[in-house]
Amino acid sequence: MEHKDIFILAVESSCDETAASVVKNGRDVLSNVIYSQISLHTEYGGVVPEIASRKHIEKINQVIEQALRDAEMRLNEMSAIAVTYGPGLVGALLVGVSAAKAISFASGIPLIGVHHIEGHISANFIENKDLEPPFVCLVVSGGHSHLVVVKDYGVYEIIGKTRDDAAGEAFDKVARAIGLGYPGGPKIDKVSKEGNPDAIHFPRAKVADAQYDFSFSGLKSAVLNYLNSCQMKGEEIVTADVAASFQKAVIDVLVDHSMDAVEKYGCRKFAIAGGVASNTGLREAFRKVCGEKGIAFYHPSPVYCTDNAAMIGTAAYYEYQKGVRHGFDLNAVPNLKLGERV
Repeated sequence: MEHKDIFILAVESSCDETAASVVKNGRDVLSNVIYSQISLHTEYGGVVPEIASRKHIEKINQVIEQALRDAEMRLNEMSAIAVTYGPGLVGALLVGVSAAKAISFASGIPLIGVHHIEGHISANFIENKDLEPPFVCLVVSGGHSHLVVVKDYGVYEIIGKTRDDAAGEAFDKVARAIGLGYPGGPKIDKVSKEGNPDAIHFPRAKVADAQYDFSFSGLKSAVLNYLNSCQMKGEEIVTADVAASFQKAVIDVLVDHSMDAVEKYGCRKFAIAGGVASNTGLREAFRKVCGEKGIAFYHPSPVYCTDNAAMIGTAAYYEYQKGVRHGFDLNAVPNLKLGERV
């Protein structure tokens, strides 16, 4: 019996990217359209929820139409409509959820709500056709730092998370403090290449009662204290050295915790996901340590690390296969926890 191809039209609008994609059989991306609002939010030094929501409303239909055009497909050829329904900015999420529900209602095509973090983890399946659960995944982005055991498709055990700032948030705050501006991650990554990562020793925080949890607020404070101290003493601040030393402190903690988890859970496969996963220093550190330990290391291309709809289509495929369908009462859930279903 011949298997019918599954085509999913996916929509993502959880923060400041308006995105749509057509994904075939969970792993083949036929189109991936992303409208980024970074330039709009740069002057405010971060994402302004109200502006993000308005822009999503303007762009969502165009982006969806473009994704179908790029895939050279029609809406009636889709098997399902997938959309991120949480976590994220409530106003931004509502735009995507409303659009997906409207299309599903008008066309009769089934609707599948997808968890944003599950999407990031699933981004690893797009280019690594051989990757299958179980594996350990580190999700690092502007709003999230999670260490997760991916037991099966859609089955997750969170073994570690941040107690305060997410890694990406710490990057943004430190970048602002050293005058690099927004978005902080890519700017610190770039400047770090010219600095000495051992110039300044910043703390590597361990959370006493939870070996896989992260804490970055102390590190952020240490950087701010160092900058203040230099200013008070009239000492020169070498921006590249501060950036490189801070980045190394973050990477050391992420690598240590991740490798401890890989060892404890006996996984020979490790993946990274999320916006910070495109950091070149982080990738290099993991490539090196995984190589030394004989662990298979997976990571998405930078375009699939940022918020995109292809990853949502991939996650939705595995939900579709399990028979998951959502009704028109699907709503945005801004604080949705990983592994939670509505």
